[in-house]
Amino acid sequence: MRAGGPVSRLSTWAASGPEEPLILAAPRRDTAIAVGVSALTAVVFAVVANRGALSHIQRLDSSWLRLMISVRDPPVTVIAKIFNVLGLVYVTLPVRIAIAGYLALRRRWWHLAAFAAAVLLSEILIGPVKAAYGRARPPGSLVATSGASFPSGHAIATSVTVFAAVIALVPAGRRRVTWGVAGAAFALLMAASRAYLAAHWLSDAVAGLLLGTSCALVAAVLVDRVQRSRHHRHETPPAAPQRTIRPADRP
Repeated sequence: MRAGGPVSRLSTWAASGPEEPLILAAPRRDTAIAVGVSALTAVVFAVVANRGALSHIQRLDSSWLRLMISVRDPPVTVIAKIFNVLGLVYVTLPVRIAIAGYLALRRRWWHLAAFAAAVLLSEILIGPVKAAYGRARPPGSLVATSGASFPSGHAIATSVTVFAAVIALVPAGRRRVTWGVAGAAFALLMAASRAYLAAHWLSDAVAGLLLGTSCALVAAVLVDRVQRSRHHRHETPPAAPQRTIRPADRP
């Protein structure tokens, strides 16, 4: 950077603390994973949009609902209702704000951007997608519901928040993988609880889980690419080594 030249906001942030690590350690591998999950999500949504295929899916969904009703147990129902509360906006919104605030305090601006982009993308998609499919909910839900059934809003909110949080908060490596597995287990339990409570069909929960995960992965990949581009653009080349002047070389 030239002396006296303008200092960008990004440079100011970087100068105010240690350099922020890159979001992804293996961008090619993570991009392939994001593309794969997104492709699977698109296939699921395309299949549900087909009336002929949906009739077969509905039979499977109905059979699953009957199975859930037959195995209901009071302690399990209580746990499922707790998951229902955990997926409400009154819980997810404060959690998201807390995560964003923590990242801002730590000056992890790129990680904050990836987290916020994932959440924002999921929120933008959920309303129009539900309206486009307009699927009716299962009968006899054990919790209050509103709006269309496909895809599950609880499953979307949980999966995007969990995976985006793991990517933003945990450094790349084994710890991130471990926390990612734990997050996946939590998201799966949330999706399963929606079908158990008859708040959604099984396919609604699966589609919501995939869509939320896709939003988290795609946002991380895109922000990582921008971060790497800016990093290389603002990277200062090392100074040329100075030649030692020996007394015999002096004029």
